[in-house]
Amino acid sequence: MIKSNKNWKIHRPDEEIVKNLMAELKLPSLHAKILVSRGFQDPASVKKFLTADASVLHDPFLLYDMDKAVSRIQAAIENSEHIVVYGDYDADGVTSVSVLTTALERLGADVTFVIPNRFEHGYGPNSELFQEIADLGASLVITVDNGISGIEQTAFAKSIGLDIIITDHHEIGESLPQADAVIHPRHPEGSYPFGELAGVGVAFKLASALLGEAPLDLLEFAAIGTVADLVPLLDENRYLVKEGIRRLRMSSRPGIQALAKIGGTEQRQFTEETLGFMVGPRLNAPGRLGDADPAVELLKAEDSAVATGIANELDRLNKERQALVNGITEEALSMIEQDYGAAIPYVFVLAKEGWNPGVIGIVASRLTEKFHRPSIVLAIDPSAKTAKGSARSIDGFDLYQELTKNKEILPHFGGHAMAAGMTLALADVDDLRDRLNKQAAQILTEEQLIANVQIDVPLTIDEIEVDVLESLELLRPFGMDFPKPVYMVEQITVGSIRKIGSAKNHLKLELEDGASKLDAISFGAGDLADEMTHGMSLTVTGDLQVNEWNNFKKPQILIQDIRSDERQVFDLRGIRDPLRWIHTIPKENALYIAFQPQTKTHFLPILQGREITLYEDRHSVETIDHIVLLDIPVHQEQLASLMNEYNPGRIYAHFYAPDSRYFDGIPDRKEFGWYFSFLKKRVTFDLSSQAEQLAKHKGWKLDTIYFMSKVFFDLGFVKIENGVVTIEPTAGKKDLAEAPAYQERKSQIEMEERLLYAPYHELKLWFQKVHQEIAVKEETVWT
Repeated sequence: MIKSNKNWKIHRPDEEIVKNLMAELKLPSLHAKILVSRGFQDPASVKKFLTADASVLHDPFLLYDMDKAVSRIQAAIENSEHIVVYGDYDADGVTSVSVLTTALERLGADVTFVIPNRFEHGYGPNSELFQEIADLGASLVITVDNGISGIEQTAFAKSIGLDIIITDHHEIGESLPQADAVIHPRHPEGSYPFGELAGVGVAFKLASALLGEAPLDLLEFAAIGTVADLVPLLDENRYLVKEGIRRLRMSSRPGIQALAKIGGTEQRQFTEETLGFMVGPRLNAPGRLGDADPAVELLKAEDSAVATGIANELDRLNKERQALVNGITEEALSMIEQDYGAAIPYVFVLAKEGWNPGVIGIVASRLTEKFHRPSIVLAIDPSAKTAKGSARSIDGFDLYQELTKNKEILPHFGGHAMAAGMTLALADVDDLRDRLNKQAAQILTEEQLIANVQIDVPLTIDEIEVDVLESLELLRPFGMDFPKPVYMVEQITVGSIRKIGSAKNHLKLELEDGASKLDAISFGAGDLADEMTHGMSLTVTGDLQVNEWNNFKKPQILIQDIRSDERQVFDLRGIRDPLRWIHTIPKENALYIAFQPQTKTHFLPILQGREITLYEDRHSVETIDHIVLLDIPVHQEQLASLMNEYNPGRIYAHFYAPDSRYFDGIPDRKEFGWYFSFLKKRVTFDLSSQAEQLAKHKGWKLDTIYFMSKVFFDLGFVKIENGVVTIEPTAGKKDLAEAPAYQERKSQIEMEERLLYAPYHELKLWFQKVHQEIAVKEETVWT
């Protein structure tokens, strides 16, 4: 058996709806299954979804206060007022700045931008920065991707003569800032049709309203920010990203070309994953470590040499950020091991001086990913005696609600169910840890502490073809609320197993389903090869890809998880030297069984200190995952008894048999008859001195004479004293098969035939039959 790493939540799309979409829209089954799993029911809604164009963009003036904002900005342009776009330091923020400043420049505005420094100013509106802006002569500030929570700061800006237009998409609090205009897709007094725009989406709507039309070339920026901010890729967002990626693939912007080059990605192959994992992190990097301005300068660069220089700097900063994250993660893991050992708590609250506040949110994400526990990572400021940091959570533990219960020790915190940020007194960190763990213990179940994976596209291998996978472009982009599919290929057979990579730490499989085959790879899972056998049945989940090598394309699945309910039987019968297979058997929860005392004596000095248990000396234990059968049992029932008692997931069959009888067989009645007549003619027959001569004369093995003599002795036909055989004249008629020695030899031959010399598939079938019988018994008990 191979246990999956996560709880599988399998959703099987309605087959009739899938067939209907396939027939009506001429879609491959894979596409239809994805769409049905995403909630689509009829061809008309699918067609509308797949063919969305600019007509899906809503009128920007449907946004509350848009008319006020446009009017004030137009007046500022006409009066040559200095306008400042006030941004945020993440990818959504810098793309928002790039969109709005570009649009204002096209209108002839006197515009510059300001982005707060994470470490000096913190997130969002900052009164000191507003004062600096006013001192430089600006009269109008437009926030992008922030501002909705800056009530006090907005009031201050107004008090020093600044006009403020706020554009944001974050959660709205109990009251709104008293700005000149507040543009928000979920404004409480508004009725905008789509409330899930990213910050850059809101900036794009303002740019559209100002320009009188949607600036489609700026969709390149809108796509990046929308993907990076993890908003739902539905409605307008889907078009912004889909069309934005199409334009990015052929963009002539030096900044985009430089990002593609530095990221080692062909520009024409950009996808939403490129934006999320290559472009986004590099635009985020400067803001995490200091000043975010270079990210805007790169996006707006008009000179290739300048763009290349900035891109190289952002790449350097991103590598620095990665090194910081890796270092802090290692320190956090060491703290967890030292403080908790194997007793993992419900909630991690880790704090240390010297940790960079700009990257600890990523560290919290890594810890939550690894342990599936809510994680809070805090950077200690010893001078202020405070701890500031970020938190990530799991389903079932609403982070914002649980932090709210502790607001008396959390003077500053915000966020939502799955992520949050906070600042608290250093003296309260231990108290927060204790409180959150007590709260978690009351609401989290054991099942919730195991990560779930939603599997929504079950497939057969024959559905997976190169042209079908390449045509998935039709369904892109995947993201929030239209997630990338998790595929499942179930009950398939392992054709080949290999460890690959220089350290042999990756797993390569060839999976088979009748005539169809599929390559599979699982990175970091090389050890699983030791748990697999050729021909085993398993189910895999993961991502489908097209693997191209030497201009030849093949589909493959990148495995994320594997499960097999089948008991694994590892065939060690032909490997005489145990040193060749002992290392493949896990040391934990393994039982080495010998049926004969001499077998234990033989293996003890060989098996490197492992304990060997005689069958009759076994005792029940809580967990035995692996049984190693060192020799052959006398009776089949002994094996069945072992399987019933321990129900192991893996069986290692060695079946050491130094005195095999299978090829000797059992003498026939004619041979028994001749030997008995021979004995009757002799007064006595000394086995020790005469048996070898008789064996040569008859062409028998010496053991055959000893065996027949033992059978006659068991039946009372002869007596044997000191190796001398003498006929018992009073013995009655008996069947040879009644003799215990005969029965034992017959049983040994049958067991050797079934266990030692049977083809592997027959041996495996026998163990599977026993496994099924055990499962039936367990089901009967529970029902």
